[in-house]
Order: sequence, then structure tokens, then C-alpha cells
Amino acid sequence: MKYIIILLAIITLWPCSGTKRVTENTSKNMEQPEPVKVDSLINKEKDIVCLEEGSIEQKTKEVSEKTKPVETIDHSAWNTLLQKHVSNKGLVDYKAFKSNRNELISYMTYLGEHTPQDFRTKDDKLAYWINAYNAMTIDLILRHYPIKSIKDIKKPWEQRFWKLGKKWYHLNEIEHQILRKMEEPRIHFAIVCASISCPKLQNEAFTPSNINDQLTHATKVFLADKKRNDISQSSLKLSKIFHWFANDFKQSGSLIDFLNQYSEVTISHKAKKSFKAYNWNLNE
Repeated sequence: MKYIIILLAIITLWPCSGTKRVTENTSKNMEQPEPVKVDSLINKEKDIVCLEEGSIEQKTKEVSEKTKPVETIDHSAWNTLLQKHVSNKGLVDYKAFKSNRNELISYMTYLGEHTPQDFRTKDDKLAYWINAYNAMTIDLILRHYPIKSIKDIKKPWEQRFWKLGKKWYHLNEIEHQILRKMEEPRIHFAIVCASISCPKLQNEAFTPSNINDQLTHATKVFLADKKRNDISQSSLKLSKIFHWFANDFKQSGSLIDFLNQYSEVTISHKAKKSFKAYNWNLNE
């Protein structure tokens, strides 16, 4: 009976569940066995698995990091300015816009304080850089207004007037080194160069939650505008945008393949193609 009691005591002190057999022999004097140390059992044999101290806490921390809310920019200030100073046709009232330039500067300062490194999604980044590009273009014009064309400004796309985070940017850098590298050709119908032949400036801000629909809408509107593109089944008179950035529209096929995704007309792959003259006059 005494042997049975001691055996039960050994089993009670065992720290991990498993199938390991007791190998220690009890002494003839039946002395109380020393408590079994957990460290001696961890991974000592494959059939025993003990939970390491702190592992639950570590896993919780990892999950917490992954589910941490992603910061999203608030573009409502830019949206208000666009609604106030840009018509449904994309024409800009630069004179009135200039009277609200302080509000534009405040929005751009806000962009500078919330840089794209804070975002994890492509939609967040697209919305950020498209809105930043258009706001900077408006500000560039306002700095020199009244003018007749953006080309009246010396090297307009290379002026480093805007600081985002710790870096000063110019328009060429945002378009060619950031937006185009995101492999989204529809950006060409969202960013605007303040000219008549450009796609029209949308009078609403781009937002991460709506950006796919907004880009599709901007593309369809641009293609359907006969002043900018004249499209039929057998003939294409296109904006020079399709000439300047030809490779951007061939990522998933030919230019015709791209156009047929958004055109109201089904275009033949044998259609004759030419490009329209570009009107650089101010979009006002």
C-alpha cells in the first residue's frame, strides 16, 4: 500500500502531459523522491512537448502588430476646395482658388505630416500621391497666376516647392518615380497638368475606399471626350498621352486591348491610329 501512495505522488508532480515512463528506481528506504524539474523535460524526448514560458504573450504581441489599425489620410479638406473651385467639366477658377490658397497650403502641410510610409495598402498610396500631385499642380499655377499656360513657368515639373516628410518633391518625381512604378496605367487620367488637353480635373478627392471606381470613371470619361480622343471601330485619333506613355498601357496586352476595357466602342485591332495636337492652354 505504501508503494502505491509514493507512485501516485510522483505522477502528481509530473509537469507535462505525455507518455514518458518513470525510469527512476525508488530506494529501499522508500524516501520521498525529489520534485521533477520542468527544464529537464522540455523537448528532451519527442513524445513530450512543454509550453515555453512567455510564448503566449509573444504570440499575442505578434497578432496585435498584424491587426494594428492602418492609418488613413483624411482628404476632406482637398475635397472641399475642389467642390468649391472646380466645375463638373474640370475647369478651374484659379482666381477664386488663389483667395483660398491658405487652405490649400494647410492641406499640403497635412500631407507633409502624414507621409506614405505610414500606409500599407496600394489604394492608400495611390490616393495620397494622386491628390498630392493635383494639389501641387494647382499650387504651382497659383504661385505664378495669372498665366496662360503651365509652360509659361520655367521647368514647371522640376520645381521643388513641396516638402512631404523630410523630402522636397517635384511633379516629375511623383509621376515618373512613384505613380508610374505602381503599375496602374489609369493614373494618367487622374493626375492633371492644368491644361485643356489633359484629362479633366475631378472635382472630388480620390479616396482609398473608392479609388478603383474613381480611376475607372476618369478613364471612361477621358476616352469618351471627343475633344481629347476620337474613337471608332476602325479609326483612332488619340491623345498624345497614349504616345508619351505607350508602354504603360501595354502591361496586359496591346493598347487596343487596354482601350477596349473602357471605350464605349469595340475597337478593331486593325484600327488606324494617329495622335491629336496637345493644347497646353490653362484649364480655366
